[in-house]
Amino acid sequence: MQPTEREELVERIRSALRMIVDPEMGSNVVDLGLIYDIAVQDGGIVRVTMTTTIKACPATAFLKEAVQNCVWYVPGVEYAEVRLTYEPPWTPEMMREASARY
Repeated sequence: MQPTEREELVERIRSALRMIVDPEMGSNVVDLGLIYDIAVQDGGIVRVTMTTTIKACPATAFLKEAVQNCVWYVPGVEYAEVRLTYEPPWTPEMMREASARY
């Protein structure tokens, strides 16, 4: 897979992930800054690294599953894996950083 193809797939995934709304925050996971990384490997293998607003977030399982299912449905994705991390911990400033990046 060429670098431009990877970048296009990452953008399609990021766009699709905007449909997933954190039920407590009322905004999508991308704009909240909850998606830390989207890595695309050869063969359509995608690994998403994400977080939640707090470690004990009651929506953690819902959000992780929603992200994985959403990524699976993006054309070009053959396998999707979601990794949850709390390093670095999420802060409200990440919303501004995410909106500046995307």
